[in-house]
Amino acid sequence: MRYLYTLIFTLLIPVYLLRIYWRGFRAPAYRKRWLERFGFFETPVEQSGIWVHAVSVGEVQAVAQLVGRLIDRYPDMPLLITTTTPTGADRVKAMFGNDVTHRYAPIDLPWVVRRFLGAYQPRLLILVETEIWPNLIHYAKLEGVPTLLANARLSVRSARGYHRVAGLTREALRNLTLIAPHAEADAERFHTLGARPEKIEVIGSIKFDVHLPGSLLERVDVLRREWGGQRPVWIAASTHEGEDELILQAHASIRQVLPDALLVLVPRHPERFERVGQLVEDAGFSLVKRTQQLPCEKETAVFLGDTMGELTLFLGASDVAFIGGSLVSHGGHNILEATAQGVAVLFGPHMFNFSEISELFLQHQAAVQVDSVESLAEQVAKWLSDASERSRVGEAGRELVEKNRGALDRLIRLVERLLLS
Repeated sequence: MRYLYTLIFTLLIPVYLLRIYWRGFRAPAYRKRWLERFGFFETPVEQSGIWVHAVSVGEVQAVAQLVGRLIDRYPDMPLLITTTTPTGADRVKAMFGNDVTHRYAPIDLPWVVRRFLGAYQPRLLILVETEIWPNLIHYAKLEGVPTLLANARLSVRSARGYHRVAGLTREALRNLTLIAPHAEADAERFHTLGARPEKIEVIGSIKFDVHLPGSLLERVDVLRREWGGQRPVWIAASTHEGEDELILQAHASIRQVLPDALLVLVPRHPERFERVGQLVEDAGFSLVKRTQQLPCEKETAVFLGDTMGELTLFLGASDVAFIGGSLVSHGGHNILEATAQGVAVLFGPHMFNFSEISELFLQHQAAVQVDSVESLAEQVAKWLSDASERSRVGEAGRELVEKNRGALDRLIRLVERLLLS
């Protein structure tokens, strides 16, 4: 089955290259360093380190604490981080600077991954969440490189997709050295797809081990004053194509009830910043962009978060947080950066990528799920008008985060075990 997969992947290389070229129109960084994706780069000076593969910004954020621990614990061991997107690359650089090496991930073809493995000769490969690449995992095993699928999650929807290529999936999962899922439900799905039970160790989600910088509260206070200290503020975080228009509709309804309400709109992908800004103006709202470095006047209706790496700050300065990717069928995003700060959180009906976490918060009345623009506007307006109720929900969320910390320590123990094996 893997041979057929490789043949199909090889035939699709022209399509892959065209896709990179096309995406380069909106994000020129896609056209830079593209040869790295085929294993062509300067011979690395440092080898025999740890290789962490995280797809994009969300996955880099998810393993930030893990990477920090690895840097502290193994200061003499080289650390390589690969991503598939330029935004992920930028986040790696911003968070870790010269403490790590960044490369774009090799495409999953035998000659490419063998070249990559030969160049870096890693002692351990850590794949983040659902990065199940059959050839990479196969050749890592042949080279004697242990592989760990960390913070592993597998939604019902993803499991159905992998089931369509059951033979290929089973082989890849059995070639992994260890799988460390979020929860028992994820573990069961991995097992159903062919992973051996003795290779699965449920550790919880390392996303609960969110770290908030000591300076954050002071920066939140400063930003909140720039937004207008007493006005009601809600944030729509990590929004996707087709979702911003819905958010703006909800905001129009909210301002009918609360005329001074401010929306902080933060698109997920930077190549959409300009387009979303135009959508805001077309909808008739007065707009201030973060990059303008201007305070929000009373008439400002929308603040556009058109920078990278500041979402935690924006969340902390808001009264209410809507988590994007959930009003459209994208699967949602991480709610924990908001809940860890005691911000009342709500999300839409499409949270299948974070189903266990979102269900946990709903069960403990620490978040609210809405199913339409109307219910979103109604709930946001209700919370913005009732400080005690949103504080109750926010505090319930904060307590739930604290209760579920500890997965990172368990993951570090697995890493140590594999490095010593």
